[in-house]
Amino acid sequence: MRTRITLACTECKQRNYNTTKDKKTHPDRMETKKYCRFCQRHTLHKETK
Repeated sequence: MRTRITLACTECKQRNYNTTKDKKTHPDRMETKKYCRFCQRHTLHKETK
């Protein structure tokens, strides 16, 4: 079963993206580089609660 997660920018702490992930295959927190419209550049985004 896939769960909904929120990705937040590590620099400005804005919550920018909503996505889903499978907890069985990826039990740890997800990190990915995505575009932040507040910083106006690509930054690292981490999964939040």
